Amino acid sequence: MSLIVTEKQDGVLKIGFNRPEKKNAITGDMYATIAQTLQSASADASVRVVLFHGNAEGFTAGNDLGDFLRTPIDDSSPVLKFLKALVQFDKPMVAAVNGLAIGIGTTLLLHCDLVYCAPNAKLSLPFINLGVTPEAASSYLLPRLAGYQRAAELLLLGEPFGADKAREIGLANAVVPVEQLMETALAVATKLAQKPPAAMRLARQLLKEGTRKATEETHAREMKIFAERLQGAEAKEAMTAFFEKRKPDFSKFS
Repeated sequence: MSLIVTEKQDGVLKIGFNRPEKKNAITGDMYATIAQTLQSASADASVRVVLFHGNAEGFTAGNDLGDFLRTPIDDSSPVLKFLKALVQFDKPMVAAVNGLAIGIGTTLLLHCDLVYCAPNAKLSLPFINLGVTPEAASSYLLPRLAGYQRAAELLLLGEPFGADKAREIGLANAVVPVEQLMETALAVATKLAQKPPAAMRLARQLLKEGTRKATEETHAREMKIFAERLQGAEAKEAMTAFFEKRKPDFSKFS
């Protein structure tokens, strides 16, 4: 069974997380597959739009922590290759989000052009709670999208939030019934795919022109700090508590 499923239809490349037994948690191999898929899609004239989606089990539970902790965070790591491909992708990206969208499952949406959520979507940015820091340029993109206070609430508290709040802060375009989610997102993606492709790419480039450099620079700073924090005592306590299914104790840290 492929953990990342792809299907091309009418100019739309669907990229689906397909690891239902683990709530679509992402491994290094999955990141590498998506990175390569995005790179190939960028060069493929028959692909005009990418549509990210999950399955009945949800969008994605974020990183598979066991796998993630075994992989060093450096320029060769699959997650960094994925994030680089995501930031640099030059065609429209749409997302259909249901169920869990944890960590990268939420920060990925900041790079999409159009996002549709089902009412059961449960998003979260739990980086601080894991003893690490934000990634995917979310510390820059989220305040710009939602305003500082709302971004601080989501990133510093790290508490889950639903589809309605995602729409309220501008992260989602609409909330649609779960049974209509893929149909709605695919219809919009297909509509985008029918537009003049060069004009679409240029318009998207212009939309992102003012933020691209800052996004790339923030992402680079974030990942440097993230990698350092991942080796630190706070992250070790958080991860140990996660695997031991207990509440972490940060009282000894300063």
